[in-house]
Amino acid sequence: MQLAERGHDVVLHEMRGVKGTPAHHTDRLAELVCSNTFKSTETTTAHGLLKAEMRALGCTLLEAADAARVPAGTALAVDRDVFSGAVHERVTSHPRIRLERGEVTAIPSPAVIATGPLTSDALAEAVRVRLGQASLAFYDAIAPIVDADSIDRSIVFAASRYDKETMDGAQDAYLNCPMSRDEYEAFIAALTQADQFTAKAFDQVPYFEGCMPVEEMARRGPDTLRFGPMKPVGLLDPRTGRRPWAVVQLRAEDRAGRMRNLVGFQTRMRYPDQQRVFRMIPGLEHAEFLRFGQIHRNSYVNSPAALTPYLSLRDDPCVVFAGQLTGVEGYTESMATGLLAAVNLDRLVRGLEPVVPPPTTMLGALYRYLRDADPAHFQPMNANFGLLDDLPAAHRPRDKARRKALYAERALRDLRAWAAANGVAVAESGAGHSSV
Repeated sequence: MQLAERGHDVVLHEMRGVKGTPAHHTDRLAELVCSNTFKSTETTTAHGLLKAEMRALGCTLLEAADAARVPAGTALAVDRDVFSGAVHERVTSHPRIRLERGEVTAIPSPAVIATGPLTSDALAEAVRVRLGQASLAFYDAIAPIVDADSIDRSIVFAASRYDKETMDGAQDAYLNCPMSRDEYEAFIAALTQADQFTAKAFDQVPYFEGCMPVEEMARRGPDTLRFGPMKPVGLLDPRTGRRPWAVVQLRAEDRAGRMRNLVGFQTRMRYPDQQRVFRMIPGLEHAEFLRFGQIHRNSYVNSPAALTPYLSLRDDPCVVFAGQLTGVEGYTESMATGLLAAVNLDRLVRGLEPVVPPPTTMLGALYRYLRDADPAHFQPMNANFGLLDDLPAAHRPRDKARRKALYAERALRDLRAWAAANGVAVAESGAGHSSV
């Protein structure tokens, strides 16, 4: 979309529809398979800031996400079908884009390679040979979805932590399944003893911390989940007026609220064990599972060892990589690298030098990580404030919220200055639906 809007004729290669993947179920573009959320819209969070930067650079995918939004508090969560359908229509109806179905088995040029996380074996081998080294790999886990009508609302209550997470007056962005101490301990025991899918040859591949299966977290200690995705802080059970020992949160998966995602419950348990264990959760005793959790392989290249600072092949600057294949983790990060890949490929074919935003911006800081990380211990990375250049000591407030606000103000200011200096177009309002 970005290249086409810059006046280029684009051929988009998509193998789905001819050859499937272990995780996708349709042949539509932009099918979301791991989660339906692009995370926070608040610029005082890392993902909110990154989205504000993307809006400033004219991100069309965020426009589609806005149109498909479902209640999820300050998070930008979408109805998967509405989002995918909107993106598919935008792309296939664009006069400068031609969609070609079929597997690509060799690296073309000029091109953007954005095949992660499920790159086909043939193209992955072509990338490996071209880079002169093997790609790294890890597992990506998917959380289950339950039918909202099968949830026992006499037990489950609607609330968000500290009443903060509301959207457009919606009071049920999150449903909460409260657990007593005894219920929690029995649940943890069942999780750790459940039968898991075994992926044989790939069992030794490390998980990414941000997508750790819930049963793996449970094995780290009895309180790991209670201080992680099941933390009860900021929530009161209306039946007792007290804070539960632990909670399982259910997020809306579609606009109508008919589907609910078990937040943070990515899993590799076998389907029968998912039913048995997750129905131990209070309020889900009779849950109907619309999608079970899954496990699939996620590959990425060793970007600091193999790619240029703007993520191109070192022997061909016009082959630019983007998305999870580069070692960023998450939808928002993947979209952001795709946007910058288009900016730079457009510049390259016009005879200009590629550019990367400064590391005071979230996008620039991600690219710095992909350039400067230790190749021997390279792991995928989400957007986070720890990637940014620190504030000057004289202007660094002790208050964390104020400090993050200053990070965001500086990032958006520096992004606009960088764009102006390099002739990169920016939108009239960079923050879009977010604000500092």
